Amino acid sequence: MELEGLRLQKQRPHQRTVTTATDAASDAGSTCCSAPKHHRRIPRWKIELEPWAAETRALQEEADRFLRYISTPQVSCEKPASAPVFGAQHHGSWVLCLDRRFSLAQRIASKHCRVYSLRLGAEDEALERLLAGSGCEVHCFDPSIRRAHLQDAHMWIHRLSVDWRDPNPAVPIQRLHSGTKKLAAILNHFGHRQVDVLKVDLESAEWKILENLILEQVLDSVGLLLLELHLHWAGFEVGGDEPSVVRYWFSLLRELERAHFRLYHSYSDPRKPRLFLHRNFQNASSSFILGWVNTQFTPQG
Repeated sequence: MELEGLRLQKQRPHQRTVTTATDAASDAGSTCCSAPKHHRRIPRWKIELEPWAAETRALQEEADRFLRYISTPQVSCEKPASAPVFGAQHHGSWVLCLDRRFSLAQRIASKHCRVYSLRLGAEDEALERLLAGSGCEVHCFDPSIRRAHLQDAHMWIHRLSVDWRDPNPAVPIQRLHSGTKKLAAILNHFGHRQVDVLKVDLESAEWKILENLILEQVLDSVGLLLLELHLHWAGFEVGGDEPSVVRYWFSLLRELERAHFRLYHSYSDPRKPRLFLHRNFQNASSSFILGWVNTQFTPQG
């Protein structure tokens, strides 16, 4: 399968993808549990909020700016001359950037790619299985599975919940169905220094997870970020009035730009309700899938 961006079927609706031009020690290969390696970073305490879209600080202006931003790709992914070939053609909402300017196509071809999937349930794991079948090392973190770990060829499924907070010491581990860790702690636990693809589908927890990844500088170790946004409500532990919520959302995505990520893919799901903070706003879908490529990512190992 030749791809300008690897397209996976979640649905077959409207999507926007531009089709014209423009950390340290070696990785642990394709093993699940390498020796832990601890990295020390100085975390930030808060994100930088962007200026208000207008002096009125009204929802209309904030929503206009936000929706325009997530609907406008910033960089395009050309079809490489030697794109990886897969077994069948796929179309849909999850799109990988295989442009030769970036590393993913070469990493897939050499079978040195690593994929993390943060999810709640396995409603759509076609992307993960396709990449595992191509030789990538795929780790899915899903608190809903019954066993602690499952393995299927190059794909591992861990009963682990990825959180933006440290575990509560007042809750005995025996009372928890699954473990809870920040993504930085998971990377350290497995001894993984880099992740070629990070897929995040966490049903409204994505905003606080993304904030944690930004503040703890985890995104430096990520080559490609696939992020599903849920816009029908503010999200878990996101407070403030409606204009402040949208300003916060926008500020988080602008932080991705500061971390050298560029939006290459925007997909609006027409099968989801037309709800933006509990109302119909510009007939916008309540669900978007965005693809961001780290333009400064250099694989090592």
